[in-house]
Amino acid sequence: MTKIFRYFIQGIIITVPVAITLIIVYKVIAWVGSLFTMFGIIINPVIDPFIIIFTAVLLIFLMGLLGSSIILRPLFSLFDNILEHTPFIKTVYSSIKDLLSAFVGSKKRFNKPVLITINKENNIQQLGFITQEDLSELNITKGTVAVYVPLSYSFSGNLLIVPADHITVVNASSSEVMKFIVSGGVTDIDEKE
Repeated sequence: MTKIFRYFIQGIIITVPVAITLIIVYKVIAWVGSLFTMFGIIINPVIDPFIIIFTAVLLIFLMGLLGSSIILRPLFSLFDNILEHTPFIKTVYSSIKDLLSAFVGSKKRFNKPVLITINKENNIQQLGFITQEDLSELNITKGTVAVYVPLSYSFSGNLLIVPADHITVVNASSSEVMKFIVSGGVTDIDEKE
């Protein structure tokens, strides 16, 4: 069962960035195509939504299975490399790929939960995750770190540049802290394993 779950996660990592990129490209093409509706050319396919959902889940699983195979991995790497170097597409594709990998991939980035002191006077704090500890490439002051602060009930969040002395490491699993933040503090945090 764990192999099936791993293949499914691998499929999500491979499929979702490609799918979202294709959807955006499709929307752009559809917008341009709508300019030609004045000529009476309208394509409106009707497909049963259950077939779409089943096909999507099956394709995600198959992409995970194929992406994990030694034989096809170079082909996926080549396709990934092409998308990473195609103008416009690379911006969308790489951003989505990095975001998904940060949550569920083997390169998880949200693995250092911290408590940030936002206002020392009133002791107001916020939970987040250190994403970068060295910001010298951006010419940002030493002694600061990048902290991603997810928003409750959302996959969005804010990136804060915080002085290191305003941060306290949280002794809990990163998945439990993420669940706690996203739920708006409603869920209980289990003991760290």
